[in-house]
Amino acid sequence: MAKPDYYASLGVARDASPEELKKAYRKLAMQYHPDRNPGDKAAEAKFKEVNEAYDVLRDAEKRAAYDRFGHAAFEQGGGAGPGGFGGFQAGGSFADIFDEMFSEFMGGGRRGGAASGRGADLRAAVEVTLEEAFAGKKASLRVPSSVVCEACSGTGSEGGAAPTTCPSCGGHGKIRAQQGFFLIERTCPTCGGTGKAVKDPCKVCRGAGRVQRDRTLNIDIPAGVEDGMRLRIAGAGEAGLRGGPAGDLFVDVSVRPHEIFQREGASIYCRVPLRMTAAALGGQIEVPTIDGGRAKVSIPAGTQTGDQFRLRGKGMSQLRSAARGDMFIQVVVETPVNLSKRQQELLRQFEEEAAKGEAKSSPESEGFFAKVASFFEGRS
Repeated sequence: MAKPDYYASLGVARDASPEELKKAYRKLAMQYHPDRNPGDKAAEAKFKEVNEAYDVLRDAEKRAAYDRFGHAAFEQGGGAGPGGFGGFQAGGSFADIFDEMFSEFMGGGRRGGAASGRGADLRAAVEVTLEEAFAGKKASLRVPSSVVCEACSGTGSEGGAAPTTCPSCGGHGKIRAQQGFFLIERTCPTCGGTGKAVKDPCKVCRGAGRVQRDRTLNIDIPAGVEDGMRLRIAGAGEAGLRGGPAGDLFVDVSVRPHEIFQREGASIYCRVPLRMTAAALGGQIEVPTIDGGRAKVSIPAGTQTGDQFRLRGKGMSQLRSAARGDMFIQVVVETPVNLSKRQQELLRQFEEEAAKGEAKSSPESEGFFAKVASFFEGRS
């Protein structure tokens, strides 16, 4: 079956910007993440497809190779492609081949991790509530990845014996060949660039020193984390090849919208509807705070829709700081509905007395209609 077009997998145009690629990827990764679709093979396959596409298109060199050669760009040297669960491993591309050919002149290859057998980085996504973003939390993530083979302790050799120096490259991980005026350097095919050879491969991992297994990782979501932030957990990625260093885990955090509060950076906004009488007479109201407490706010007489009151230090936690932002109470004066006859009668009395009184109880509306009358008089 032909592989799907990477741009089509992400639902973006071929000239999509890196920001558009990232936005499309995050949306689809959250939608098809295995934790949200347990047991759904179709969702798992789509999750892998989306991650593989993003792994290639987010890298400028891989994207250029894909735009020019399509999937064939990653089928050189035995068909190694982006591969791995969810595209967490990247295969060879033309850029890798050029690195190998010209590393002598450029001072070494671009992907030093490959020679050392470094494990691939992993990506995951987690969603938290606004309260959890305020206080921080410990989250458990199920991550499919490569882990150190317990049978050989990661050496790749039966019984855990230490690997020997590769006889083909002498432990350098690369071999060189002279072709005319050019000195060509490429990854050693015998040891795969590790510089080590295994005489008696482990029967469990077949000499790789690692096996595929789901892991449950406990990660700390720091207080003050923001929507769209990416966390890096060093060494929590896939195990390295034959004892090589592990990769890293990158966790994309999304913060769920709240039913009461709106967040802007370290500030918290709370829209509070006020009865007309409370706004006119003033008084005190009680509002919730993001830390689970309550705060009292004094409302002066004559408060209008749009008036805003600040509660200092009652906003969001700030990342890597003991400081907090502020909370803002935004007032909306509510016009009463479903009035009883007695309420209607009282309001009519109020209106009659307001019209007779010398003090203006509604200066803004009276001023506006005075301007309207003046406007029409000037046109007559």
